[in-house]
Amino acid sequence: MWVIYDITKNNVREKIAQICLDKGLYRVQKSVFLGLMNHNEWDSLALEFESLINKKEDSVYILPMDNESFNKIRLLGQAFDEKLVTGELLTKII
Repeated sequence: MWVIYDITKNNVREKIAQICLDKGLYRVQKSVFLGLMNHNEWDSLALEFESLINKKEDSVYILPMDNESFNKIRLLGQAFDEKLVTGELLTKII
């Protein structure tokens, strides 16, 4: 699944990023995370985010992705920040 966000307050943005990392998602850009989760984990994540964000100012997209689609991802050129992406994820994607 993908998590993509635009959060106005630094402390909320940092909490969202830390939750993503704690849940085992990989950071592929500063406000974009990627990983595999089951439906229950996905729902739990959405509830956590909803309790933190300002619904009038912030946006969070949680986009589901199945294993087959995840394995077909291709990153080209400068599509990601190598400093933010772990070697494990790069091995799966490239």
